[in-house]
Amino acid sequence: MENLLYIVIAVIGLFVVMQIYIRLSSVFKKGKKIEGVKGKLGNDIRSGKKVLVYFYTNSCAACKPMTPLIDRIKKENKNVYKINLATEMDTGRAFGVMGTPATVVVVNEKVQSFNLGAKTESFLRNLL
Repeated sequence: MENLLYIVIAVIGLFVVMQIYIRLSSVFKKGKKIEGVKGKLGNDIRSGKKVLVYFYTNSCAACKPMTPLIDRIKKENKNVYKINLATEMDTGRAFGVMGTPATVVVVNEKVQSFNLGAKTESFLRNLL
């Protein structure tokens, strides 16, 4: 029984350490230069425009309420992109995305803001 307790504590500890690592790595992504992105998104990044990129997957529970907000904002702004990591992993790698939902703001080819987790519509609008 005592061994089971140690195993449970170790699993919980590992989970907490992984969450801290993911959060801290997003903080250190600020200022990272984005390279190797193709298509219209890549062109907009290289042009120096302010670009908001939303990363999601269809199976992500936290993405489900946030995706309609992004769709609404995307209709009003040409500089908002939705990237499904299930089909566009290379783009996710270029940004260093390790989890969803992730919202990244790029200005002059550099990450200005890297946010993990579901966000409110007002938070997303303030990023623009």
